[in-house]
Amino acid sequence: MSTEETNNENPTAEGTEEAQQAAPAEMIEITLNGGKATIAKGDHIQFKDWPSFNVGDTVKVHYRITEGDKERIQVYEGAVISIRGEGLSRTFIVRRVSHDVGVERIFPYHSPSIAKIEVSRRGKVRRAKLFYLRQRSGKSARIKEAFDANAAAAAKAKKSGGKKKKATKKKEAKETAATAPAASETAE
Repeated sequence: MSTEETNNENPTAEGTEEAQQAAPAEMIEITLNGGKATIAKGDHIQFKDWPSFNVGDTVKVHYRITEGDKERIQVYEGAVISIRGEGLSRTFIVRRVSHDVGVERIFPYHSPSIAKIEVSRRGKVRRAKLFYLRQRSGKSARIKEAFDANAAAAAKAKKSGGKKKKATKKKEAKETAATAPAASETAE
């Protein structure tokens, strides 16, 4: 080997070391199979930040489906019956009944194929896993809706919008009637 060939190899080796030192990679801690590991975060790892949902909630998962060179989004709506895992290995199971047949699908929480998750209904349950729904059908498979004080107050205000206006008009009329005799006494 000539000196030129060895010099050509060394600058590339030094260049990569300098590039690594110039831009330190962001380190993240993940949990896989019960063990914790620290790895450098690359472009292929992206943590998703979906709206908060729990077991018992009814969600709409907008999932990207690629067929050949075309891509479309399919909406899968159902009840979340299980959430398991932590970090990148976190998954959730969504169950729905389609044509009298129960269908379950497991979605990775941080999947790049998920376009959007919408929570359509909050459920009130007392278990972490709702596998008992597999043996139920009809009314016995229903999940109670969780009571949300803010949503209930907003719905009540929207519903009684006209009644409030009438009540305030009556109240104003009473106040003006009460102040009118007092005003006439001061005038005399």
